[in-house]
Amino acid sequence: MKNAPIRAPHWHLLGSEPVRAAVEYLRMRSMNVAALPRGDGHPVVIFPGLAANEYSNGPMVRLCRQLGYAARDWGRGFNTGPRGDVAAWLDELARHVGAMTTGQTRPMSLIGWSLAGFYAREVAKRLNGRVRQVITVGTPFAGKAEHTHAAWFYRIVNGQPPAFDDALMARLRTPPDVPTTSVFSRRDGIVAWQACVQNGGARAENIEVDGSHCGLGWNARVFAIIADRLRQPENAWRPYAGSTQPVARPQPAAAACIAPRQAG
Repeated sequence: MKNAPIRAPHWHLLGSEPVRAAVEYLRMRSMNVAALPRGDGHPVVIFPGLAANEYSNGPMVRLCRQLGYAARDWGRGFNTGPRGDVAAWLDELARHVGAMTTGQTRPMSLIGWSLAGFYAREVAKRLNGRVRQVITVGTPFAGKAEHTHAAWFYRIVNGQPPAFDDALMARLRTPPDVPTTSVFSRRDGIVAWQACVQNGGARAENIEVDGSHCGLGWNARVFAIIADRLRQPENAWRPYAGSTQPVARPQPAAAACIAPRQAG
């Protein structure tokens, strides 16, 4: 049986994004951060989504700091997307992150929201030995521009259409050689959830949450997952607790596994 084609989310999901994101923000404000597992103090770099900056990134950075990590924003202001040659732009970003974390003696974790999940994955490939894990949130690395409602917005923010051809997307689809977690929502109104599902072996996992795309950066369930993933011991990472189930992928590769929603 052929896999069903991936389509961009239904318009009713897109239209309800602002309200759902606002509700998620209010829920996040009332969550009990003290109940989440504390960290070991290793560095964490967090990349904001398209057209986002340190302010929208703030809740996630503050969470990680409250949990005891040496967390920081990516330090480049608004994320307007790569300019010019994408590979060269990513090379420069990796150099920036490397310089920003000079003096840190422990490998870092990288977290990327939406488009910035591409950055986190690619920086990890370039900073070999300096990254312990990658977490992406609502990142459509397994899809194409037509699987999202973001292409037109990207062009407004960046000034150019997304320069992600098939060859580049094939490289971006390959996870880095470190534990990699993809968090996604089937009710994402911006990107098709199937485009966020990765293959890649025992250290590439997918975890489903309930949320809007715009609210994933402060979704309480996402925060609980981040806390759980970051606390994994260095060199002793284990998949997210809970049962898994196979999910159809747009490519004919082996099915990925998804950890279903569960209590934090």
